[in-house]
Amino acid sequence: MEQNNGNNNGRVIAIITMCFIFAMISFVTNMGAPFGNIWGFKYSWAAMMGNFMNFAAYLFMGIPAGKMIENKGYKKTALIALAVGTIGLMIQYLSSIFGDDIPVFTLSSGAVCLNLIIYLLGAFICGFCVCMLNTVVNPMLNLLGGGGNRGNQLIQIGGTLNSLSGTLTPLLAGVLVGTVTANTSMSDVAPLLFIGMAVFIAAFFIIWFVAIPEPNIKKENVQYDHSPWSFRHCVLGVIGIFFYVGVEIGIPAQLIFYISSMDFTGAASVGGAFAAVYWLLMMCGRFLSSFISGAVSTKTQMTVVSTVAILLLLTAIFLPEANTLNFSLAGDSEIASLLKLDDHGTGVVAFTIPTKCVLIAICGLCTSIMWGGIFNLAVEGLGKYTAQASGIFMMMVVGGGVMPLIQDAVAKAAGPIASYWVIIAMIAYILFYALAGCKNVNKDIPVE
Repeated sequence: MEQNNGNNNGRVIAIITMCFIFAMISFVTNMGAPFGNIWGFKYSWAAMMGNFMNFAAYLFMGIPAGKMIENKGYKKTALIALAVGTIGLMIQYLSSIFGDDIPVFTLSSGAVCLNLIIYLLGAFICGFCVCMLNTVVNPMLNLLGGGGNRGNQLIQIGGTLNSLSGTLTPLLAGVLVGTVTANTSMSDVAPLLFIGMAVFIAAFFIIWFVAIPEPNIKKENVQYDHSPWSFRHCVLGVIGIFFYVGVEIGIPAQLIFYISSMDFTGAASVGGAFAAVYWLLMMCGRFLSSFISGAVSTKTQMTVVSTVAILLLLTAIFLPEANTLNFSLAGDSEIASLLKLDDHGTGVVAFTIPTKCVLIAICGLCTSIMWGGIFNLAVEGLGKYTAQASGIFMMMVVGGGVMPLIQDAVAKAAGPIASYWVIIAMIAYILFYALAGCKNVNKDIPVE
């Protein structure tokens, strides 16, 4: 009995540790937004380059991270990731103290200095870190939950903390830095970098002393007869992950562009606010799923949310733009000030938004559980091939860079709302996966 209690206590500590890592992933990723604003003032083309470098790292590190887990185990991989993340943040800090007056090459818009190159290198290295951490935390939570509904439940709990951290990071940046202007530099966000490094170092020592289960570590010189690519449901899940990340990024991105193009004061800020509602609803959806996943199967949840998302987007596409909702705020309210809305001396700020914008934002509730759901279904029954599969899934995060570009091309040709047909097509695939594609038809392959 004491042995079982010890095992249970170790399992609980491991779960808490993995959820903590899940939150850290979002913390590091979302620091790119305030940093991008700073570089955007100096180089108009560089505002999104930090995020791009972060996502690009997944393409290069996904499969190696899976192999690292396979050969070194979850704990060592997490420790290596945290060390790499600390180095990445340190390099980004170095961009604040030198290189500002050292030109590296020249574009039509002017000279590009060394400090930007240093920052992008640091962002790329941090991308390696979050890729490895993602590769660790998803299969580990699934395994700690015993797979199935309970495994999905733990992934959704971790995802909730991930969303909460992602929501709070920009707020923390605002408290520490204030409003970003043309005079703001990387030295002004040094406190945020130091907090990130402190969190990584603290997490390193916590994980060092925590006993983490190490299932299916590959023994030296042992060759596997198969791979995750041998399982049809895993291959289809890999495609689903690629599409999902495109859906997650594409829905709010085009919503911002659509609202920003409207003719009222502060339209761009209102577009950003609606996108923030989308992310907030994602957090709420994950939180709700963490309660029901023990009783409601992953397959059922995925089927329902995919169907609802398609119906919401179809309604949004066909609903006339003349069907609108009116919003009003006190002109001196904090929200109106935050959105940079001008009351023109009336004391009340009023603006009108097509109802379809609200329907699109509500999709955040639906997309919230798709990542965890697809992962949970795709690794079911993989056994010793789970670590490899996790690395492949991380590589497919690059879909968040590819599919929004395709959607944006459609938006430029046919309009932002028409571009949501691309989203519908991707969600339709996810619905197919939930209904039929997730079935393991390769149970004859040994996985122990």
